[in-house]
Amino acid sequence: MPPQGDEASRLIALLTRRGLRIAIAESLTGGLVAAELTSVPGASAAVSGGVVAYDTAVKHSLLGVPSELLAREGAVHPEVARRMAEGVRRALAVDGRPADVGVATTGVAGPDPQDGRSPGTVYVGVSIGDRAESVELALRGDRAEIRRASVIAALVAVLDRL
Repeated sequence: MPPQGDEASRLIALLTRRGLRIAIAESLTGGLVAAELTSVPGASAAVSGGVVAYDTAVKHSLLGVPSELLAREGAVHPEVARRMAEGVRRALAVDGRPADVGVATTGVAGPDPQDGRSPGTVYVGVSIGDRAESVELALRGDRAEIRRASVIAALVAVLDRL
């Protein structure tokens, strides 16, 4: 595994060099992605902010995830991750300009299943320009390990798509 913070430093450097801003929407990671990014000196040049949408209702009310999708599939679903990544770009617009990049995490850290999905089932949503997609992860470990692995996966997912 690369040194802790390496992905965050690389991502902040890349976003800054390209003049791009990122917005983060988090569920199971509870703010850890935003904390990792903002631990990098100079992150303010690239980070618009973050939303911890831990309650499923906030995914709809603040991030615009359709209530029908949430009712049908639950919060742990690839389309929910995509919609969260798109929605956070708008929710954290600066001076009317949406963030250039949105990243989102939703999943089950454990110890119990959620929405019929087992612990370690995680979706990372990435939205850049008019593209939005999700990455499915099947992680192992305890709650803290799953959350930490989700943070790294979210950063790598963005790096891979920029």
